[in-house]
Amino acid sequence: MAGRTVTRADLSEAVYQKLGLSRTESAALVQKVLDEICAGLERGEPVKLSSFGSFLVRSKGERVGRNPKTGVEVPIEPRRVLVFKPSNVLKSRINGGGEGEDAS
Repeated sequence: MAGRTVTRADLSEAVYQKLGLSRTESAALVQKVLDEICAGLERGEPVKLSSFGSFLVRSKGERVGRNPKTGVEVPIEPRRVLVFKPSNVLKSRINGGGEGEDAS
């Protein structure tokens, strides 16, 4: 399935198929989970999903960048960036190892 994007609708359909909730309830459940993840990240809290990975918000300081076309230096404002760190279990599954021992 190279090149295919998993959408919110795909997640809702998977919940519908596997849990037997109505499509409306499935969509609401997926939305609630995503809202909780977003709310935690907005507060600057790390969000850890066991056996999947962690989402972290990191602060980047001000720095000097360079326009690649003109070579002119420009200041880059401080900002917060979202970082995803996959768990060892997910890394193992992606690399064909099945289930890993570490459930981080």
